[in-house]
Amino acid sequence: MATITALDLHPLSLPLTGTFSTAVRTSSVLETVLFRLQDSDGRSGWGETPVSRVTGVSTAEVLTRARQDLAPLVIGRPVSELDSLVRRIAAAPVPSAVRMGLDCALHDLAAVTVGQPLHRFLAATYPQVAGSKLEDTVLTDMTLSAAEPEALADAATGWVQKGFRCLKVKLRADLDAVAGLTAVRAAVGPDVRLRVDANQAYSPDEAVRVLNAMADAGVGLELAEQPVAAGNWAGLARVRAAVDVPVMADESVQGERDLEPLLQHRAAALVNLKLAKAGGIYPAVRLLAAARGHGLGVLVGCMLESTVGAGAGAALAAAAGLGTGFPGRSGQDLDGGLWPAVPAVDGGVRYVGPVLHLPSVPGQGITGLHTGLAAAGIRTDPA
Repeated sequence: MATITALDLHPLSLPLTGTFSTAVRTSSVLETVLFRLQDSDGRSGWGETPVSRVTGVSTAEVLTRARQDLAPLVIGRPVSELDSLVRRIAAAPVPSAVRMGLDCALHDLAAVTVGQPLHRFLAATYPQVAGSKLEDTVLTDMTLSAAEPEALADAATGWVQKGFRCLKVKLRADLDAVAGLTAVRAAVGPDVRLRVDANQAYSPDEAVRVLNAMADAGVGLELAEQPVAAGNWAGLARVRAAVDVPVMADESVQGERDLEPLLQHRAAALVNLKLAKAGGIYPAVRLLAAARGHGLGVLVGCMLESTVGAGAGAALAAAAGLGTGFPGRSGQDLDGGLWPAVPAVDGGVRYVGPVLHLPSVPGQGITGLHTGLAAAGIRTDPA
């Protein structure tokens, strides 16, 4: 019986293809920590913890908490004890983004152990969320960094030319959002779906004004994500009641416990589920099942992260039958792996335009750190 023998941690600084700007931060580098969990038979499972103001953890904290608080929960235990191990990880008083790294690595290792691709393993392991149809691809939108109207229109045109039919535009309070979205719509035409994400940038009154002005301008939004502050449930509900576009909660819903106030206030119709917020695959499954049970729409998203984290999110989306999006809409929100200019790993999920192709080999199909990292001047030593 294979037992877990080691946890290697690889902090990486990956340059981005361009500047990523939102209402919360502006960055040109992805700071992340990769988790490599090994067993006594020489197999490996991979996970990731992205590091940023959004995830609320530093690289030093990830390394310390993973070594001191999480590794002892699994080292020496059989991989076959997945159910009890993921519950132990979920209960650990550790930031959710750090728990994501180990939880995903453990699920990946378990899938490798039984010889199944991760998405097929998840569908079999968590039948409570498994979709009726299991596909090997996942469709994603593409995020446009907050910018002036002309730059937004140029970026939108470029991504549509690469095959993307759904774009999510980041909003900032200091930019004219209505002019920006009007320019994007004019550039891409009527058939491309548009979403906006304010990352808590507005007051409720401002959000209502901006979203209704977009409607008056004929922008034609598919959804509006997190227009107001996460803790302002009444404000989020007020926005939902005052606009025609569906409102999606992101920062407001970190995990399953946040569904109660969301439902009580009727604050949103949709939830953006992210592994870094939930704490990994197991708690995300619980959140997904609960949200569906209450009639909420669920979109699987990601942070700014490499293909390791985005691939785990894509595996869950595929397992849950969300590969081609959700009813009436097009695509999940899993474009994070397209932002790094240098891949973090070899193998794993593969992007072809807006389509993520999931591996047919066991687990995520990751064979190791990307062989070109050192040549790109990126340190790869385990910490």
